[in-house]
Amino acid sequence: VRNSIGELLDIAYHDGQRDDVLVILGHGVTGNKDRPMLFWLARALADHGYPSIRLSWSGNGDSEGKFTESNITKEVGDLTAVIDQLGAGKKIIYIGHSMGGAVGTLTAARDERIKLLVSLAGMVYTKEFCEREFGDVTPDRGVMWDEEEFPLSQSYVDDLHQIDNTLGAAGELRVPWLLFHGLADDVVFPKDSQDLHAVLRGPKKLVEIADAEHSFEGHYDCLCHETIAWLDQHIPS
Repeated sequence: VRNSIGELLDIAYHDGQRDDVLVILGHGVTGNKDRPMLFWLARALADHGYPSIRLSWSGNGDSEGKFTESNITKEVGDLTAVIDQLGAGKKIIYIGHSMGGAVGTLTAARDERIKLLVSLAGMVYTKEFCEREFGDVTPDRGVMWDEEEFPLSQSYVDDLHQIDNTLGAAGELRVPWLLFHGLADDVVFPKDSQDLHAVLRGPKKLVEIADAEHSFEGHYDCLCHETIAWLDQHIPS
């Protein structure tokens, strides 16, 4: 799969019995498709009949492109390209972690092929996140979280500031939406999911996990169980 500017996107496919749906899983900033939580979820979903794709955004993991060009708006384009090329005739289910959650919100707001959303500590207040986490870093000179392989670009900062938050886009949607957030998350705050849940007008459920942190280590079984139950309820075969 290539995005609109021809960059090859690295994906992994987990086969499932159903041919009417496709689950796409997207990671957060500085992540990639091989994050344990995404692998665990994709495998569980496929075992339950839901074919699933794990995707590394352009500029991340083994996908082509520069990390410094990676931002939410570009990843919306990546996701749209994947749906264009692999999603024909299928109900698309999108599961996004952290910044990947914001990508899902903004894509679904303009793409009716997405029939259901799952947010894993999904980012809502993008400007606030950027200022809180990277406000003391000089764009195009510094790096994210002291990790040299992840330079902070001006285009990333500008994109997250311009978006500001995803509440307006989310409020337009009517798709069933399952939200998870760990109450011990200090990267994307639980308030993001709480405020998002409050504006949603379709079927919705917020699962808060008391001692879970941003990557939900130790809670994968809960994510899988709740997600499969939500899909079975809203996307019946």
